[in-house]
Amino acid sequence: MNIKDLRAICQKFPQVTEDIKWGHDLCFCIGEKMFLVAGLDQSPTGASFKVPDEDFEILIDKEGFKPAAYLARYKWVHVNNIDLLSKKEWINYAKQSYNLIKNKLPKKKQQ
Repeated sequence: MNIKDLRAICQKFPQVTEDIKWGHDLCFCIGEKMFLVAGLDQSPTGASFKVPDEDFEILIDKEGFKPAAYLARYKWVHVNNIDLLSKKEWINYAKQSYNLIKNKLPKKKQQ
């Protein structure tokens, strides 16, 4: 798994935009709200994403995962190496994060 693979997964979702924030983080957004962030200047590459409340504690207890800086209170997790998850898992977590953020947008932006 690499940034190109992660980018391809995220770009398949409707209305996704991407941006470089803070000089070195590739952010994938829906309605101007981030749903996945990947570090471009890290080796190995890490990433953060939103998860359902019930998955948060389970994931942060796994090796290589921790609460995401500044976003943990919103149930975001950080994985320190994107290779710790398979492509199938990334598709699942990226889609889940996308939907969690999308569903919080105003109805007008959701369409």
